[in-house]
Amino acid sequence: MTAPVILWFRRDLRLADQAALSAAVREGPVIPVYVLDDATPKHRKMGAAARWWLHHSLTSLDRDLHGLGSRLILRRGKSDEVLAALAEAAGATRVHAIRHYEPWWRHAQGALARRLDLVLHDGNYLAPPGSITTGAGGQYKIYTPFWRALQATMPPATPLPRPEAIGSPADWPASDRLEQWALLPTQPDWACGFRDEWRPGEAGARARIDAFLDRAATYEERRNLPSIEGSSRLSPHLHFGEMSPATVWHATRGAGGSVDKFLGELGWRDYAQNVIGQFPDYGSANARSTFDTFPWRDGADAQADLASWQQGQTGYPIVDAGMRQLWATGWMHNRVRMITANFLIKHLLIDWRAGERWFWDTLVDADYASNAVNWQWNAGTGVDSNMFVRIMAPLSQSAKFDAADYIRRWVPELASLGDAVIHDPDDAGCRPRDYPPKRIGHREARARALEAVKKIG
Repeated sequence: MTAPVILWFRRDLRLADQAALSAAVREGPVIPVYVLDDATPKHRKMGAAARWWLHHSLTSLDRDLHGLGSRLILRRGKSDEVLAALAEAAGATRVHAIRHYEPWWRHAQGALARRLDLVLHDGNYLAPPGSITTGAGGQYKIYTPFWRALQATMPPATPLPRPEAIGSPADWPASDRLEQWALLPTQPDWACGFRDEWRPGEAGARARIDAFLDRAATYEERRNLPSIEGSSRLSPHLHFGEMSPATVWHATRGAGGSVDKFLGELGWRDYAQNVIGQFPDYGSANARSTFDTFPWRDGADAQADLASWQQGQTGYPIVDAGMRQLWATGWMHNRVRMITANFLIKHLLIDWRAGERWFWDTLVDADYASNAVNWQWNAGTGVDSNMFVRIMAPLSQSAKFDAADYIRRWVPELASLGDAVIHDPDDAGCRPRDYPPKRIGHREARARALEAVKKIG
């Protein structure tokens, strides 16, 4: 019998438009494998919310594989070592995989390629990261010219169909049981809201995009309004690769209206990965070195402020609503992500890296590139970023984007307040006793932030 080939799954948990799967199927029997590797990423191992998603996504993927006559093999350990041992036991010499670009996956790919014939395929981005270059052949650092150049290469290739069947090896290797990995929270089970909000897996991704198609044409008009369903909510499905960005592009491009704004958000994913390719430590190091001397607050008072932000107890209703939505569902509305990040950095003067790591642990769509690029954009420390002196006013942002009903949902202490006062009950003199006062006033915070930024070179 033909020797089997290994299909290495990571953040590409789908059967449709899966180039590595298509190539493996053409060669003969396939052993699909997912390795839970906490050793290679080290301090960047998957956060708690993403692990919840992973459990359910792997369950869905295994079910889909069984429908095609196959199954998913689960192993835990250092990827190159686990796959090399599995290949030797199964008599395989070749591994097919979708190429990943995070620093730790690049390292793992290099290590595995020294042991086995590793064949890497593209498919997690609209264009292969690094392929969109300037006229001089360099890499873009600014989003707008990058997006313009990326658009010139669009549309992406027509998505590949899922195979009709997958050949099986003569003998299946042993597999871990998913429950052994303890990816789900138990004591306490903080994911009750996750189950109500999400359906991980390829079928859930298809249902999500089908629902979005009805409103894709009004994306620009609705995406900044947290009280209505204006965004696609595709981010976790895209992060885990349950649907390819090429599939999303082809499904939505004909929606008309302001769908181009949505396609630009897909382009932002590519841009963020392009930045990480140039600056692998972007999640922990300021891109602008002048900020290395910024006087971030530290100590007991700052830690208390950080805790109030994490718990949604800052006294700023729009900030608290966002942080509570994040804790309850593992996701936060995009406009509110900007408001909450800006608040931590500029109102509380807490290092952006503390916020980045909190989002890394609590977002189901926690993506190294997008998370780091978005936080550095807000902090003014990135290669393409908002200026630090542009300080969002969360109270006026809340009123401008009509967040009253959003606040009522996520901050029930304020549910009885009217639209005119709910954005700033402190100022209106109607703050309920069970809702905290502001940690700091907006004017005071703004003055403190502007004074602090003067101290860097």
